[in-house]
Amino acid sequence: MNEMILSILGFSDRELFLVMIVVVTYATLFIVTVQNSKRKILQLNERLRKIDALREEQEEKSEQRIEQNQQRIAELEKIIHKLGDENSMLKLELEERKAKLDYNNKVARIEQEKRQQAESVIMSSTVYAKIKELLAKGRSLGDDDWKAVTQLINEVYTGFTERLFNLYRMTEQDYHVCLLIKMHIQPKDIATLTAHSKESVASTRSRLYQKIFGKKGTTKEWDEFVMSL
Repeated sequence: MNEMILSILGFSDRELFLVMIVVVTYATLFIVTVQNSKRKILQLNERLRKIDALREEQEEKSEQRIEQNQQRIAELEKIIHKLGDENSMLKLELEERKAKLDYNNKVARIEQEKRQQAESVIMSSTVYAKIKELLAKGRSLGDDDWKAVTQLINEVYTGFTERLFNLYRMTEQDYHVCLLIKMHIQPKDIATLTAHSKESVASTRSRLYQKIFGKKGTTKEWDEFVMSL
């Protein structure tokens, strides 16, 4: 029966075997492609979730949120005053909410002050002075210099490296570019300090934006994102 079918189709045993290999190969590639696509979608969704969490954290420390908290504190104070000695349990709960809002505002103010002082701390550091010296000579940063840059940035912007790598496992070049962006170094100077071309630095920035956000973005958009971390 099989021989008759093969004869009708004009396939030899060897040709049929090759056809089956091709079919199985394409089927396997299709399954792998679908699985990879699902994995990439899940990874992108997870990155976007983390970005939303970071933005919410930043929002908590914004001037707008501080003002909203202040309004809520004033409202709670009025309610507490009206309660007087009545309903002591409710009064304690309102006092607790008020205390939490007040604490959040104090933390936000401290963070704002740290951010405002960060640039002057960086500009007056020996690390920044070394960078200017290297740029004047047209030289790139060495291993010890990169360690010093990393330490400075993470001291001034607590947890910067952790937040960055929590979103995407970067190459050394990717990370170095981000560190210099955080230091307000211009792209042309980043190229010199990393021993890469300006085109390569621009490509790194736009590529990272697409990797993190799953869509195309400008180099400026990536720089703004890094500065927000």
